[in-house]
Amino acid sequence: MTEEQIPNSLFDLQYQQRYKIQRMGFGLSMPLQGRPIAEDGMYHFWHFFRSLPFIKQSIQKKIDSSSREIESQLQKGLENKVFIKNMPEKKWSKEDIMKELNQYLGFGDFAWNEGYVSGAVYSGNDKELYNLMKEVYGATSYTNPLHPDVFPGIRVMEAEIVHMVASLFHAPKAIGTVTSGGTESIFLVCKAYRDFARFEKGIKSPNMVIPVTAHAAFDKAAHMLKIQVKHVKFDPKTTKVDIRAMKKAIDSSTCMLVGSAPAFPHGSIDCIEEIGKLGCQNKIPVHVDACLGGFLIPFMEEAGHSVPPFDFRLPGVTSISIDTHKYAYAPKGSSVILYREKIHRHYQFSVQPDWPGGIYGTPNLGGSRSGGVIATCWSALLFHGKEAYVECTKKIIDVTKYIEDGLRKIPHIHIIGKPEVSVIAIGTQYFDIYRLSGALTHKGWNLNALQFPSGFHLCVTQQHTKEGVADKFLKDVQDCTEEIMKQPNLPTTGTAAIYGMAQQIPDRSVVSELVWTYLDACYSIKTDS
Repeated sequence: MTEEQIPNSLFDLQYQQRYKIQRMGFGLSMPLQGRPIAEDGMYHFWHFFRSLPFIKQSIQKKIDSSSREIESQLQKGLENKVFIKNMPEKKWSKEDIMKELNQYLGFGDFAWNEGYVSGAVYSGNDKELYNLMKEVYGATSYTNPLHPDVFPGIRVMEAEIVHMVASLFHAPKAIGTVTSGGTESIFLVCKAYRDFARFEKGIKSPNMVIPVTAHAAFDKAAHMLKIQVKHVKFDPKTTKVDIRAMKKAIDSSTCMLVGSAPAFPHGSIDCIEEIGKLGCQNKIPVHVDACLGGFLIPFMEEAGHSVPPFDFRLPGVTSISIDTHKYAYAPKGSSVILYREKIHRHYQFSVQPDWPGGIYGTPNLGGSRSGGVIATCWSALLFHGKEAYVECTKKIIDVTKYIEDGLRKIPHIHIIGKPEVSVIAIGTQYFDIYRLSGALTHKGWNLNALQFPSGFHLCVTQQHTKEGVADKFLKDVQDCTEEIMKQPNLPTTGTAAIYGMAQQIPDRSVVSELVWTYLDACYSIKTDS
């Protein structure tokens, strides 16, 4: 067996082992502490196996090769750029700064403002909105909500944001905070329920029961907060969490249950009503992650589209996270976390009563924040109002359904699961799906790759509601699929091949190293020699 053959054979074997563990409802992304016994044994086995010199060298060669490919892609188009590596001795003029800034904004191949990008930028090209955001941020950028006595107006704006968003989700009381984004909202709710379980219920080693499709921010939070994660499998037909499996995963140390509305990978809404019932039966808090679709689902019925129950009208739901910097069209850096009960928000807060610098308390993870983020979020809500949000929702959901219907007519590909909001996931049984996503990338599209199962998705935004964009996407998918089907067994090349290879590696520490190389490359400003 040659050096090149060994990893591939091993990957096949490891993938089978990963699949078996997935069938049991466990994931492999948890830190070693708190993992299931079966997974713990696998971790030690592959750690030992990787330490063998021959295997270690072989894997390192593949990682190094992938690293060069990743950095080459990130440096594309910047080969002749003279980078700023040292602080300038003298200040730059405004004109020089703006000239350099405009050059930087011109980097890149993806025309996000023409609808070629999945998600990322959610607002349309509304010049009135953009000009308003610039003016508002310019007037408030140096304010700081850490000092509500100094900037009382910013404090009021933040409170009003919470009240406005709470009214959309039928919150009995407007209890919540504004955060820097969905990841922070998720982190804070995990902290709140961990501490609530610890100090109110005496649970010393808490666990959270979440769908395997729940956002990766839950795993990040669990790792930092030392909460064990129990990943629950999903129904392959609907991609909704398996309620029976979730029920079996609950034990006396479970501190929270999670459902997505919708889930990021496939756009399906978990059965929040059933999860809420589990929460009520077991007296466990239930969090609804509506970060992605939080400013679509409250308006869908009025926009003419049905949506299953998802908010505080369900007695089991105790908290909801909503990103205002997505479909509320506020600039990046704002999200809202809502709670049913004040006690849970109390456990979100951080308080240090004995610090020599004074009694210190903060509602969120950060201390100082720019009041400009709060002011622009507040302004975006007022600029649109409910009427405009309903209109925007109708356009987006209508286009999503149109694209979904068009994709279903294209031979040799299929829709993964049941899209219910603005995300459509695509897979195939006839060829490597990453060939299709790679081909679409060459045509200018920037899409989200998925794994387990293999696929990619399009997250529809205001940009995609422009005339001709949806038809252009459907035509490109059909043309690329027809071209691939002429030779369906050809291997995938480029960065798409790296993603496909990573999916087949059950030793997820190897995949982590591949991600490290990508993140390292993001901070590189020159091509390594």
